[in-house]
Amino acid sequence: MVRGMDKEHAAAVLEEIAVLLDLKGENPFKSRAYRTGARALESLSEDLGRIVAEARLGSIPGLGEALQAKIAELVTTGRLEYHEKLRASFPPGIFDLLQLPGLGPKKVKALYEELQVSDIPALEKACQDHRVAELKGFGAKTELNILQSIDQRRRYTGQHRLGDVLGIAEGLLDALREHPAVIRVSAAGSLRRNKEVLHDLDLLASTTDPVEVSRYFTHLPGVESIIGQGETKASVLLVGGLQCDLRVVSDTVFPYALHHFTGSKEHNVAMRQRAISQGKKLSEWGLFREADGKEELIPCVTEEEIFHDLGLSYIPPELRENLGEIEAAEKNEIPRLVEWTDLKGTFHCHTDASDGRNTLREMVAEAAELGLGYLGIADHSKSSFQANGLSVERVLAQREEIAALNRDQDDVKVLSGIECDILKEGRLDYDDAVLAGFDYVVASLHVPGAKDEDMTPRLIKAMENPHVTMLGHPTGRLLLKREAYPVNLEKLIDAAAETGTWIELNANPYRLDLDWRWWRRARDKGVRCVINPDAHSIGDFQYLRVGTGLARKGWLRREDVANTLPWAEMEKLLGAKRRKHGIG
Repeated sequence: MVRGMDKEHAAAVLEEIAVLLDLKGENPFKSRAYRTGARALESLSEDLGRIVAEARLGSIPGLGEALQAKIAELVTTGRLEYHEKLRASFPPGIFDLLQLPGLGPKKVKALYEELQVSDIPALEKACQDHRVAELKGFGAKTELNILQSIDQRRRYTGQHRLGDVLGIAEGLLDALREHPAVIRVSAAGSLRRNKEVLHDLDLLASTTDPVEVSRYFTHLPGVESIIGQGETKASVLLVGGLQCDLRVVSDTVFPYALHHFTGSKEHNVAMRQRAISQGKKLSEWGLFREADGKEELIPCVTEEEIFHDLGLSYIPPELRENLGEIEAAEKNEIPRLVEWTDLKGTFHCHTDASDGRNTLREMVAEAAELGLGYLGIADHSKSSFQANGLSVERVLAQREEIAALNRDQDDVKVLSGIECDILKEGRLDYDDAVLAGFDYVVASLHVPGAKDEDMTPRLIKAMENPHVTMLGHPTGRLLLKREAYPVNLEKLIDAAAETGTWIELNANPYRLDLDWRWWRRARDKGVRCVINPDAHSIGDFQYLRVGTGLARKGWLRREDVANTLPWAEMEKLLGAKRRKHGIG
């Protein structure tokens, strides 16, 4: 198996083949087969490489013999000739068009065939000349939206979502650990600080042979081209356009370099100033004190020792933004931050009853495999017709299915919930009689009002309903794709504290909402966080780890996160808001 060829990568190739077939106008059944194959791979709980090596692809539903052969070729060689030939039949720029919101294969096909538009500059010119608006199925509004999307894409160029690159970085780190000349290795930079969006990957390794380790790194699978290679640093461009920098140092220098290259710049400046105030000097090469007119290295084997020698308790990487962490460390007030292994269960998970890809039983089986004690099912409510939202009749049927499942197994407590749309003026998608039958309710805004309209009163009104347990993805942002709704987060947090409503940290890499910058305020107001994966497949449970990283960045402790509680305590907590209103 080629390193880094995971199920997500393979599924993405199959999905792209389906899109390319749509662009060519092929039989829709053909493209549907590739999409079905992609969904099948995404839903795997077992390592794809092992399945291929053991010739067990035929046991996966939805994979015919031809598709099995293509997946095996892709996994074992790292490439698929059919895919490459199909891709080569289109101008390279056409793939950028498919990344713009609202432009699916059908519209891109029309632009390509009728206006000869094959890249973003040509599309922008066609929109400015109002030729796009004249095409059937487009119009002036679509033309304007396309121009806005192009402008937004330009602003986001060179940025990457944390959840999209985490697996890539871990694959590279694992590969480096296997080299015999590598002593220690770590992520650094924005990745290690769990920033939600980053420009590149920074890795650090200590070694006895920097030249060989740099050479090895630049030839790893997934490296598209070498940007530069020197004695202490190698930079490469990975497949997909992500830059990765590896710095190689001696093991003596490693802890100092790790602190320096983790950053942030503001944190490093403050730390250097602290060192100076103590007659010391801190840099990527070491922590030094002045002795007899010379600089003497203060030996530190770990980062913890660097902080200790500067009179500080250890500051976790996520907090290093110069937002009060140094002052807290001086007073020994750095909290014990939540760990993803602290999570005992989760909510806001979808099944194929709405827009999820797995059945209820498959979602529960995966939760049991992960060791979760409880799992909340929150399919979409009836107004989310685009997501196959549940009518009242379907809600009742799902409740019966969940009750039967709880009778059949006791590994995971399954909860009946709903992601309930917040409608105009803060009304909810079901009346109180229906809402009362759920174990919990996630209230979410999916269709906002006018762009400049303040959503705050609408969200607060929803939180005032005694059946609303938690507020889902409060600002509605989609990282690198859509800006947050206009929301007054100070008022929203105050309302959550007043009403006893939890606020979700939606761990989907596109959302990571509520933003980490607001969690310390929410914590101090007594608002509970709930880390949810917004899972639409069994593979999405991995987002819990990403979400926990952002909770850590927001200074959250285990006791601040509701779903760190075991089921016996969670069961009592779930009904607290209703009891406050004399319900239940």
